[in-house]
Amino acid sequence: MKIFRLLCFLVLTVSTSVSAQSKLPNVTLKDINGKSVNVSQYNRSDKPVIVSFWATWCGPCIKELKAIKEVYGKWQKELGVELVAVSIDDARTKNRVKPQVSGADWKYTILLDENSELKRAMNVINVPYTVILYKGEVKFKHSNYTPGIENKIYEELKSLTKK
Repeated sequence: MKIFRLLCFLVLTVSTSVSAQSKLPNVTLKDINGKSVNVSQYNRSDKPVIVSFWATWCGPCIKELKAIKEVYGKWQKELGVELVAVSIDDARTKNRVKPQVSGADWKYTILLDENSELKRAMNVINVPYTVILYKGEVKFKHSNYTPGIENKIYEELKSLTKK
């Protein structure tokens, strides 16, 4: 009986913490140029913000960010969206981030979460993991990559900005 109660408590605790994260937490990361950025600043944006967790060693992550790159300029002009790509590369692989970004010509804000502080705070388990934040609230979450996901993200962005 004690085990059953413990399991129920754990399930409730985990489900509450997962659903409770509706804003970006007060976490400071560095961008690829070493500047400190507190991610909670994006909670104050009136424009949609896409937060994409990725890693240099994650093929699906690279595919998703490349697919978004093709339409990102249009999204910026039409919807004013900003994409913040959060690398979860650790100390062993973080030196690959800047060359990856430069080689892919990504014009996104790139942040480094090498200690997984934001990843843990946002309950991210697998990458790629994409979140759309609008007017300070997380409105959409997507895990893993599927071809054409950029179309789903665009539809979500359009539906949010038309309200």
